Amino acid sequence: MGELRDRFWELPLGDLTRAEWEALCDGCGRCCLHKLEDADTGEIHDTNVACRLLDTSTASCSDYRNRKAFVPDCLRLTLRIVEQVSWLPATCAYRLRADDRPLPEWHYLLSGDRDAVRRAGVSVIGRVVSETDAGPLEHHITDWSAAARRRRRAREAEEEEA
Repeated sequence: MGELRDRFWELPLGDLTRAEWEALCDGCGRCCLHKLEDADTGEIHDTNVACRLLDTSTASCSDYRNRKAFVPDCLRLTLRIVEQVSWLPATCAYRLRADDRPLPEWHYLLSGDRDAVRRAGVSVIGRVVSETDAGPLEHHITDWSAAARRRRRAREAEEEEA
């Protein structure tokens, strides 16, 4: 993948190498979900419908290297796109670093644990359906932040009882 500098994630996004840029991704899979835009207001609505290439059990692209050949409108996140789009989740490492904010404690670069993103309730693993099975997107609008808050409260309640 290439050489990664110590604590590269603290550097400005524009200073990252290609390998560091790719390594910054927390693997949540939320950028691979379909979004709906309200034609009247321009508001973006999240869905729980994944690109057909997203493995819904791992939140990984099944053909990352060749994804544009199979999904021509797949966006490769670049600094320009990160700075321009509003639909990246607030937890996205690219969004956080573009806004000069630190990575969350669960990010694997800090925790050393690739599964921490799932336990934090941020990952799409097991929570989405493939576009090949979904039907109309309008039936799949989801508020990811509300769902994450509910899971976090439930987990905290379980920990207090233990």
